[in-house]
Amino acid sequence: MKHMANNGKIINFSTSVTGVMFPEYSVYAASKGAVEQLTRQLAKEFGSKGISINAIAPGPVKTELFMRGKTEQQIEALSKTNSFNRLGEPEDIADVIEMLVSDKSRWITGQTIKVNGGFI
Repeated sequence: MKHMANNGKIINFSTSVTGVMFPEYSVYAASKGAVEQLTRQLAKEFGSKGISINAIAPGPVKTELFMRGKTEQQIEALSKTNSFNRLGEPEDIADVIEMLVSDKSRWITGQTIKVNGGFI
């Protein structure tokens, strides 16, 4: 990574599941925990090049992948796990990404931002 250009932005993806204990999510949560630690470490390593590295951790978001294989009852229950009693929309996530790649985030690096409406 010595040849990485100066003054860039990197956004990694984690999940808000790292903060809860859902059955059968242990390997997924562990892999995303590694992404969050890598985000912190790389932010320190590449800060001198003006590169900011952050992660976002979405909660339940109304996407085709999320909706697949879930019953209406499961979707309704997951919709109630946040402060707004709804699933997130892709635009909710995109807005935070837009902010993180803009100059408005120039003092943010090494962070995992939970974009989840107050999920659990």
